[in-house]
Amino acid sequence: MTQPTHSDFHQRLASYDDEIINSTEQKSLDKMALSRRDVLKGSLNAAVIGFLGLSMGSRFAFAGENAIPPAPYIGFQPIQPRTDPLFDEVVVADGYQAKAFFSWGDPVETGATKWKADASNTWQEQLKQAGDNHDGMHFFAFPDNNNRGLMVINHEYINPTIHTDGLIYDGNGKRLPDDVKKEQAAHGVSVIEVKKDSHGEWQRVYPSLYNRRISTLTPMQASGPLAGHDLFKTVADPDGNEIIGTLNNCSNGFTPWGTYLACEENWHNYFFNHDKTDYQSRVSHHRYGISNDKNDNYYGWSTIDARFDATPDASLPHQGYVNEPNRFGWVVEIDPFDPQSKPIKRTAFGRFCRECVAPSLADNGQLAFYSGDDTRGEYVYKFVPSQRFDKTQMHNNKDILDEGTLYVGRFNDDGTGRWLPLVHGNEGLTAENGFPSQAEVLVNARAAADLLGATPMDRPEWATVNPHNLDVYVSLTNNNKRGKEFAVNAANPRPDNRHGQIIKIMEEQANPAATSFNWSLFVIAGEKPDATDAEGHKVADHLVGNIQGDIFSSPDGLGFDQDGRLWIMTDYDDDDPFMANMGCNQVLCANPQTQEIKRFLVGPRGCELTGITWSPDYKAMWVNIQHPGLSYPASDGKTRPRSTTVLITKNDGGVIGS
Repeated sequence: MTQPTHSDFHQRLASYDDEIINSTEQKSLDKMALSRRDVLKGSLNAAVIGFLGLSMGSRFAFAGENAIPPAPYIGFQPIQPRTDPLFDEVVVADGYQAKAFFSWGDPVETGATKWKADASNTWQEQLKQAGDNHDGMHFFAFPDNNNRGLMVINHEYINPTIHTDGLIYDGNGKRLPDDVKKEQAAHGVSVIEVKKDSHGEWQRVYPSLYNRRISTLTPMQASGPLAGHDLFKTVADPDGNEIIGTLNNCSNGFTPWGTYLACEENWHNYFFNHDKTDYQSRVSHHRYGISNDKNDNYYGWSTIDARFDATPDASLPHQGYVNEPNRFGWVVEIDPFDPQSKPIKRTAFGRFCRECVAPSLADNGQLAFYSGDDTRGEYVYKFVPSQRFDKTQMHNNKDILDEGTLYVGRFNDDGTGRWLPLVHGNEGLTAENGFPSQAEVLVNARAAADLLGATPMDRPEWATVNPHNLDVYVSLTNNNKRGKEFAVNAANPRPDNRHGQIIKIMEEQANPAATSFNWSLFVIAGEKPDATDAEGHKVADHLVGNIQGDIFSSPDGLGFDQDGRLWIMTDYDDDDPFMANMGCNQVLCANPQTQEIKRFLVGPRGCELTGITWSPDYKAMWVNIQHPGLSYPASDGKTRPRSTTVLITKNDGGVIGS
């Protein structure tokens, strides 16, 4: 049996991703249940120098309390949307050029096999090649050379085109073992070295000592409150300290000591619990949408790989793999400058379907990391380490991500807000309510946030921090159940919200560790007030936004450049009739002060625009074209499409966006 077409696959998978799991009626956990390194000497310090210098430090520049940043200049002329159903290229504003830089199947590790157009590469070959569905990424400059660096790129999930004949099941409803291994190999992270050549053009470096693939098959270290905990123990890992692989790496973050933070988003789609009674009793399964009545939500890995079958087995130690889902949904820290280092899952951040982990750093060393839980009706979080960043004693920062406070946001209708601490013993987070320790609070962060009364949001995804004043911007992508399953409120003001909004959070005294904030809606996406549909009828009121400039839908990826321009990337179904005027997905540039928005880039039909990073001088920008639907980057109408990192430069050699 062969799975459906490329387009149908993504639509059905998205429906699983977006299933409503939050039940605001259930507040206590027990009521929800029916019952109970150094291969490269000095690599860390070297990375820090690069981070705090020209390449990274500007993103953490703190202008002081209540500082008013300069208005960034947006110097390009906006481009028109592309509505042609056969549009199959990347276009950018006049005066710029875009070229494919790094595509699924490109060689990464030394000795890798070249990508085969018929998708016949084996899983062993895929392990050394670029993974599929590029997403969040970051550029790390070398400390002594801003024209050389490491790019770290997430590979979120797979497309059916990864196989010659798509996703296949045998006559017994099982996946083919080699196909599953290839899909697991295509998940994860790529680390690639890049540098400017003699002509001043950015190129990949291959082979390179630093080039590395991390996948669902890579051993990782558990760290923080859950390391060695009973909730982490499985038949294959009775100590609960070593986790094999990372899953569904969507957006990302980075640290001031030069490490990369990969996030595990829709990891629940890979697991299955056949025992319906156990499933309902286990909040760590059903509150996250682990499958119980579908075949692990489309992937079918559990049919041949036992660790994705989370059905309890009393005959095995630790009941087999019932705890395996608890080991996903975390922040994964990776040292790109040490290719022999073991990735670390930092469990103090809490477990949910984390889209990103955006850093904010004040000049006094106070850190915070902001995240969205990308499902309808879920929450906005931040994690504040207990220890401040110490740039004078770098060795003191190594494990500061293992201790801190996880907060969840409550957005009041009067424009104020509170960060609610998810701490054992606080406000009902007690054994009586199903939280016997901090470990249960973190594993079941969603349920803990339910109990505290956090505000269910319209699919919170990326966050980014304005480098000039530490204001936080969060994309709320859409929620067509708003006004039905979820009440309309000031932060989520539109029923049947097809187009989404971006919310701005202003921490009290611009302090990343503040527990109170003010908020406002930066923009409500959607059509112009006088817009008409394909039949010439005026579009419905709930489809109208307040954009000052070029229209767009479903803001997803976000990023600030050094001058304070806010870059917005979109993710919507461009075949949806509601999107007829939007055309293909796009990258836009916004002025945070004036709210002016200009369309900068349009991607090929069927893609999502995601992932963004810059060279240290901001004269090169990279964005990711995820799951193009036709034949990009070949754009010849016949070649298998490939998720691709695109390099954008300005013809006059200037700063992007200026």
